[in-house]
Amino acid sequence: MKIVALVGSNRKESYNKKLAVYMQTRYQGTADIEILPIEKLPMYNQDDELTPPAIVTEIKKKVADSDGVLFVTPEFNHSVPAFLKNAIDWFSRVDKVMVNKPVMIVGGTPGVLGTARAQMHLRQILNSPGIAALTLPGNEVFIGAVHEKLDESGKLIHEPTVQFIDTVMDNFINWITKQK
Repeated sequence: MKIVALVGSNRKESYNKKLAVYMQTRYQGTADIEILPIEKLPMYNQDDELTPPAIVTEIKKKVADSDGVLFVTPEFNHSVPAFLKNAIDWFSRVDKVMVNKPVMIVGGTPGVLGTARAQMHLRQILNSPGIAALTLPGNEVFIGAVHEKLDESGKLIHEPTVQFIDTVMDNFINWITKQK
């Protein structure tokens, strides 16, 4: 199963990037997770949507060819990071590569709410007409105190969180299979 991951942080020591890499490694026998370089996308400009830069075309094709999309997002000012929203804006135009695409959302933050507000906004965005993604229902992964649940190498070491993500990932893979 081919899943692309969109990480909403470009910070070098990003907890969410570490979480995405951890998931990529942990589920490699079940799913091929490719982390896409959305931080390299130029700002969306409607003037360029019919002749987008090569990086836009390349990333959109990978999203279109995937079985599902994993969003791994931090929370910036109670919402999603600008460049994650920028990627979604590119995906919503012309060929609309997210329509009916199965999506799973996870996110971690040092705070107690674990990106709950950002994920609420992301779900609203993913439900918009140009996106119309199929967001995995009832499987919200809000990882509070993420800095205490990852070791120095980025491995998730908090066993209840590991088990929960295992369950949600299994639900996501089964859900993708049912969507086909």
